Amino acid sequence: MARVLLVEDDDAIRAGLGRGLRTLGHVVTSVATGGTAMAALSSDPPDVVVLDLGLPDVDGARVLEVSVALGAAPVIVATARDDEADIVRLLNAGADDYLVKPFSAAQLDARIRAVLRRARPEPGQDAGLRVGELVLDPMRRSVELDGRALELTRKEFDLLQALMQRPGEVVSKRQLLADVWQQPWGGADRTVDVHLSWLRRKLGESAARPRYLVSVRGVGVKIVEPEA
Repeated sequence: MARVLLVEDDDAIRAGLGRGLRTLGHVVTSVATGGTAMAALSSDPPDVVVLDLGLPDVDGARVLEVSVALGAAPVIVATARDDEADIVRLLNAGADDYLVKPFSAAQLDARIRAVLRRARPEPGQDAGLRVGELVLDPMRRSVELDGRALELTRKEFDLLQALMQRPGEVVSKRQLLADVWQQPWGGADRTVDVHLSWLRRKLGESAARPRYLVSVRGVGVKIVEPEA
């Protein structure tokens, strides 16, 4: 069960999805405007947000921006817009998943559960991960480097965790898209590249001068212990 904030301006879709999700065991708060959604995110953050983009007062991308800034909850964008450039842009902006209408409540339920599994690991699912002086705690969703806490976005954290679970192993961008973004389709390698760039910056390194994250041209990326 999850507390779901459903942001959808179409009355029929909002009612149908809300009814379906409640039948599947979720607690659903339904709103029709971006302003109401942003107020709810600030006052009573849900477990997950299901967000339409075509809202009557603000573009849904603004609601996504606020949710990411607050660290309020994972966001599943649910919209009729199916342009790949839009999908990549919103995933890069912090969306955790992207669903193109039409879809069923059962499919949305599966996506919600997948997003929450990544956001809230089960007890004992992953012990603390360590590579060199880089330490990641999946339960607390915290990262330390050389004893100093790092502030990472949700996607940066998930990307780092996916790599630290396979130390020394070259992981393809396709695999990272599947593991972190649940998007195992081609044409969006740029999504991984952008987040790797942001992550490297926070680790104090670059693609040209890597310390932990080493790219293997044409194959993928691996995380390694820095050389002494």
